[in-house]
Amino acid sequence: MRRRSVVLGLGLVGLALVAPACAGTTRPAGLATAPPEPTKRIVGLASWYGQRHQGRPTASGEMYDMNKLTAAHRTMPFGTRLRVTNTENGRSVVVRVTDRGPFASGRILDVSLAAAKALGMVGDGVAHVEIAVLANSE
Repeated sequence: MRRRSVVLGLGLVGLALVAPACAGTTRPAGLATAPPEPTKRIVGLASWYGQRHQGRPTASGEMYDMNKLTAAHRTMPFGTRLRVTNTENGRSVVVRVTDRGPFASGRILDVSLAAAKALGMVGDGVAHVEIAVLANSE
């Protein structure tokens, strides 16, 4: 009986040590806040993600499709439509938030490969962008 208690105790200690490390590797799904104000503008760096995530579930539960016009934002509600403009070349695209991220420091948005192509940022990997939150009718 004593040996069983020791093994169980060690197992619980091990679980307590491993659980926090695992928690940092998953995408947080519950970060959404209240719907953003339509026409709100945000400026910063965007990056893109593609093949490595293709076909995997996003935080919203949809399967990621790099050929659709989608984006990942840390807090905007899923389904929010954003007009993203590359401030370096003036190209813009409308995307829908389906995922959480980016998790790289200094970035405000991750866009799909299709959106990155429309914005002319595939080669550079990142671009300075302006994001406008669109009202439902836009």
